[in-house]
Amino acid sequence: MPKPTILVCQYLERISRKALETYQDILRVYVRGRHGLYALYQDDRLYYVGLATDLRDRLNSHLRDHHGNSWNRFSVYLTIGDSHIHELEGLVLRIVQPNGNKSKGHFGKAENLVKRFKGDIHRRQLIERQELLGLPTFTSKSTRKRIKDKNLPVLAAFVTKRLKLRAKFKGRYVKAHVLKNGTVVYDGKRFNSPSLAAAAACERPTCNGWTFWRFERGPHEWVLLNELRR
Repeated sequence: MPKPTILVCQYLERISRKALETYQDILRVYVRGRHGLYALYQDDRLYYVGLATDLRDRLNSHLRDHHGNSWNRFSVYLTIGDSHIHELEGLVLRIVQPNGNKSKGHFGKAENLVKRFKGDIHRRQLIERQELLGLPTFTSKSTRKRIKDKNLPVLAAFVTKRLKLRAKFKGRYVKAHVLKNGTVVYDGKRFNSPSLAAAAACERPTCNGWTFWRFERGPHEWVLLNELRR
């Protein structure tokens, strides 16, 4: 099992502004040239959150800038590198929304699930309405049966948007994608089922595509295609 990645390696919390003003030479050793996040407080109330590639210079500037009279305590969180601090800052801002920050906080490549949630709620309500009125409902099983009868792509019952697919085979990744209509495209060829595409990818007569392929459920989150059927 791989060792967990450490994000925060050192920190100071709720330190008096006076300590920053009086003992800058000591604090300089800790934070000069270091990446990380910092927080400014007015007593116990969070006022501002920010990130910096040189925490010493940034904190010193806040002693004199337009935030200068709005805080009397600070915290610093030193990180290993700066690859995640922008997203970490965005996460904090979206949750806490300090008064001193104008930015709401942004994520680089994260998917907002609101549209998908809205669609799933809409489909659930349609089924509930059909049941309440005593009308036929179209469950996943019946939908798959209708699709099979029409010789449409197997995945048409499970996808509403284009999906990326990949699989590790003989030490390397093979890649494919699913069109909105459920067709799997691999090596420029189209397949009506993930298993046919998987068989072509591994050059075998048959292959279970549901356990061969993985799809990108979220940014950098690859799960077995079989999760679509759960």
